[in-house]
Amino acid sequence: MSDTVFEKMANLLSTKKGINKESISIDSSFEDLGLDSLDSIELIADLEEEFNVTIPNTELQGIKTIRQAVDGLTKAMQ
Repeated sequence: MSDTVFEKMANLLSTKKGINKESISIDSSFEDLGLDSLDSIELIADLEEEFNVTIPNTELQGIKTIRQAVDGLTKAMQ
């Protein structure tokens, strides 16, 4: 499941933010990818909508990397 979430995230970053997919890894931070806090919130919101889940706001504040976002989304899907 987490591979699917990562792929969707990489696709969104590529299409919406113009980030080269090859430069996106599971261990990339949003900062490394040139995203500010608003960009990362929009990305998570798009993914929550895509997977029809909600990550609690208390957890959203701690998400700073692709891995943390994937883990949060995967957890919300269970």
